Amino acid sequence: MTKETAPPGPPLPRANGLLLGQAAAEARLLEAFRSGRLPHAWLISGPRGVGKATLAYRFARFVLGQGREGQGGEGQGLFAADPAGQAEGLTGGLAMPEDSEAFRLIASASHPDLRVLERGQDDGGKPQQSISVDKVRASLGFVHLTPALGGWRLILVDAADDLNRNAANALLKALEEPPRNTLLLLLAHAPGRLLPTIRSRCCHLVLPPLATDEVTQLLGRYAPELPARDAAGLAHLAEGSIGRALELASEGGLELYADLVALLAGLPRIDFAKLQALAERLGRDRSGAAFRTASDLLLWWLARLARAAALGRQPEEIVAGEGALLGRLLAQGNLAQAASLWEKLHRLFGRAEAVNLDRRQVFMAAFQELEALAA
Repeated sequence: MTKETAPPGPPLPRANGLLLGQAAAEARLLEAFRSGRLPHAWLISGPRGVGKATLAYRFARFVLGQGREGQGGEGQGLFAADPAGQAEGLTGGLAMPEDSEAFRLIASASHPDLRVLERGQDDGGKPQQSISVDKVRASLGFVHLTPALGGWRLILVDAADDLNRNAANALLKALEEPPRNTLLLLLAHAPGRLLPTIRSRCCHLVLPPLATDEVTQLLGRYAPELPARDAAGLAHLAEGSIGRALELASEGGLELYADLVALLAGLPRIDFAKLQALAERLGRDRSGAAFRTASDLLLWWLARLARAAALGRQPEEIVAGEGALLGRLLAQGNLAQAASLWEKLHRLFGRAEAVNLDRRQVFMAAFQELEALAA
């Protein structure tokens, strides 16, 4: 599929053939498979939105496309170095053509040898809070069935962070006693929260954040309507996550960040009328999404300021006026409290979400704290 014919927005990971920036992880998976000593369980971790699920489905397509003995089948010889795939940014040797059986079945969520464990919806259509133990137990029966299309059975957990404790303990059975040619792929945004016994039974693969130019390239594909300058700004704000960059694009994050910087430019005295107007705007969004985006961006800016002070180096300007603001604050020095203020505001914003505090008042209180820091 060419860039000109690609639909707006990224496809779901199970149907996404494009992966940038994770060539080292792909090479490691391919090497392990070809060695004939493929670990039966992999823990794929990293920040949200860097391609963990896309890589997992990519590997699932490759493995399930092999022959009955798991070596030298459909994907091993023909597509280990797919030139067309590489032209599309499909780095590594795991690329499978979109018209292959494995790709089509997985994209349509109908491959008989793949089970995906993820949060579902309750009877009211609302997202469930966790992956239930019943789903895990059902998958344990699946791994003992005869594969329908080849020699492999595969369980993909997206994400292991969502397993409740009973579900996590049930999954341990598959990790401890896996049948032959059974593969488990566990995704995790925060692997430290998983049971130590789960982590110890998996081969750990850590995906780094994407490079800024890679995020910019993906934005050009998935959000081609964005001006180049906006795409570059969003790529910086997203810090290596294409998922976050697309969220910010849909939420007007770059414009909101410019509004925040314009307010901060008045430090140590904030224009109260403008602050109140922005707080009122955020408060009118009953979903809370605008407030969450604004609070995340404010915390990100404060962390950026603290890092710049520690390194003695001014970061690149993202929106107009930011460079002058950062330069002035850094020249004033006295920013040792920036990190502790970040923690204080992080707790404040978290409490606002947890107990439903007035978002307008919380947002204005945060700027009062910033005034005190700048003064």
